[in-house]
Amino acid sequence: MEKGSLSKRRIFGKRLIVWRPWAAVFLAVSLIVGGCSLAPKYERPAAPVPGDWPTGAAYPEKVAPDAKKGADTAWEEYFTDPALKTLIAEALKNNRDLRLAVLNVERAMALYGVQRSELFPALNAVGAMSKGRVPADLSYTGKETTAEQYSVNLGVTAWEVDFFGRIRSLKDRAWEEYMATEMARRSARTLLVAAVASAYLNLAADREALELSRAVLEAQEETHRLIKRRYDVGFASALDVQRSLSQVEAARADVARYTQLTAQDENALQLLVGSPLPRETLPTSLSACRPLGELSPGLPSETLLKRPDVMMAEHRLKGANANVGAARAALFPRIALTATFGTASAELSGLFRDGSSTWNFAPQIVLPIFDARTWSAYKVTKVEREIMVAQYEKTIQTAFREVADALAVEGSVRGQLQAQESLVAALAEAHRLARVRYEKGMDGYLSVLDAQRSWYGARKGLISLRLLRSTNRVNLYKVLGGGA
Repeated sequence: MEKGSLSKRRIFGKRLIVWRPWAAVFLAVSLIVGGCSLAPKYERPAAPVPGDWPTGAAYPEKVAPDAKKGADTAWEEYFTDPALKTLIAEALKNNRDLRLAVLNVERAMALYGVQRSELFPALNAVGAMSKGRVPADLSYTGKETTAEQYSVNLGVTAWEVDFFGRIRSLKDRAWEEYMATEMARRSARTLLVAAVASAYLNLAADREALELSRAVLEAQEETHRLIKRRYDVGFASALDVQRSLSQVEAARADVARYTQLTAQDENALQLLVGSPLPRETLPTSLSACRPLGELSPGLPSETLLKRPDVMMAEHRLKGANANVGAARAALFPRIALTATFGTASAELSGLFRDGSSTWNFAPQIVLPIFDARTWSAYKVTKVEREIMVAQYEKTIQTAFREVADALAVEGSVRGQLQAQESLVAALAEAHRLARVRYEKGMDGYLSVLDAQRSWYGARKGLISLRLLRSTNRVNLYKVLGGGA
């Protein structure tokens, strides 16, 4: 009967199973599949937020019938402006922050593969050679000798059999970390889409304000020339000339300021896109951009749990839960197996001759008796799990507040816009009447100046409110989880 195998004999009519070392290895491999796990059963914590979104005068009364769900809407469907879609697509390809997020996902997946591999034995081939001098007083022959040994072995070394699920718990933790990193990538993608859209809209608004400032500058210069001519013929005072000149300089300062802002907006947009901006993709004005549609927030329990940052927090909580299982398993015995099979000889040429085969089977069990570090480590993992629960709940609460704030802006900005448009129209008429009264000599230039300043400020305020409505809808898409 050959050594190193599992065989059967019949002795006195009975079957006898003879145990061989290699059988232990294969049996252990089968046992790891059905081993127990000491990780606590995971239960998702209850969301510490109300079951419905806030209601009241500041919030939308109802959602449009064609509104889309934020978490289920892809950015290509929501952002319909062709130039903006082109820039977002370029940013998703070239943005370095997003590229780092993708690389972090790949690294986390590779680390999971490393941890998962601990479940299976590593098979190694080892060749060794030793040569040494043995002095006469230590030699069996009484003469000094030179001993040589050559060996080639194939086997596994110190492979831990995962009876209590320690390695499986560590593998689960690595998997949850990978999933958390994937959710971080999704969150970074959604944030990038929203950032590009916001930067695009800011550039459009500043360009529109720049064109308004240039138009006001031209009007102020024309008014100044008119008043200067009236002054030359004695129909205007020197004070009127200086007041009109001050308006010209103020308008020129606004042109310079908005020229600076549009340049900075382009720089910010180029950084987000990660490549030079084609001139044809840059917006001319905010009013020329396609308006964004409405989004349905749904129920908090449906919406918030789909947000990538909330899902990331939950995966980290699951990872901490698995870590508790690994710490528990460290309190139980650990079994390691070393098994090799090979050939050895005193001469290199005799390695593979008949009779040179060798094998070694060395199981080892370590039973913790007293090690205060393991109990402290177990306590640490339990506290870390509670920390992750608190962070998960805080993430949900923060997400609820962000959505509620965006809904409050959405519900109130429409009324602000209507009031501002009426204000612009009223101030435009007031400015026209003030000019007529000044030209007829019924009022001084100061009334024209006040009416002009108010009208100009109201028009800039209208641009700001339109920008607020557009960027808030971008923000609503972001805080509802996006569809990236």
